[in-house]
Amino acid sequence: MDDEGEMLVGPIKVLFMDEISTGLDSSTTYQIMNSIRQSIHILKGTALVSLLQPAPETYELFDDIILLTDGHIVYQGPRENVLEFFESMGFKCPERKGVADFLQEVTSRKDQWQYWARKDEPYNFVTVKDFAEGFQSFHVGQKLEDELANSYDKSKCHPNALSTKKYGVNKKELLKACASREFLLMKRNSFVYIFKATQVSSNANIIFYKHFISSHFKPGLIISTAMNQNHFFDS
Repeated sequence: MDDEGEMLVGPIKVLFMDEISTGLDSSTTYQIMNSIRQSIHILKGTALVSLLQPAPETYELFDDIILLTDGHIVYQGPRENVLEFFESMGFKCPERKGVADFLQEVTSRKDQWQYWARKDEPYNFVTVKDFAEGFQSFHVGQKLEDELANSYDKSKCHPNALSTKKYGVNKKELLKACASREFLLMKRNSFVYIFKATQVSSNANIIFYKHFISSHFKPGLIISTAMNQNHFFDS
């Protein structure tokens, strides 16, 4: 996540993130998404994030939901209206069922039947294409279609919408932020750094001692001394 953190510092206002929760537990995923949500709201940006089976608390952090199935947009709009749309199609999410799991299963042929809420009508499998067509007649889909029908007026564009700088802050602030991060990491792992410094210092002393012995004591002198000692004992 270092790359995403560095991008948030810059002038980028739109983030596209694909499966950022891979290999992470639900608690870590929630903390990351909560941080992204706060930064996006403060900086008035946009983040498009794809997650596979997010936890209920993580799902609640999203403002809008885009549900894609078999190449069709089944739903695109506010999170608060997604269950209303499926109820209009005859399907209801159980109270103790996670909404994210419900959205994944309600379009599946194997699991769809268990969410059918119109008991007075016989159940028939509703295809993804039928959901997509039903969304176009839903009030959220109609509002989206009306917004897309009107071309964007570029004269209303903010002058700072296009980035004219490589970084959002100056190099001095970037250097200060990187130095503070490295210092914090070293402080957290102070035992490892102290151990490594001691190990390097010990190795340096051993190498210096060996070099000192080899440069100040000649091999011939050592052999001669050993021979004199043998002669002394022999006599």
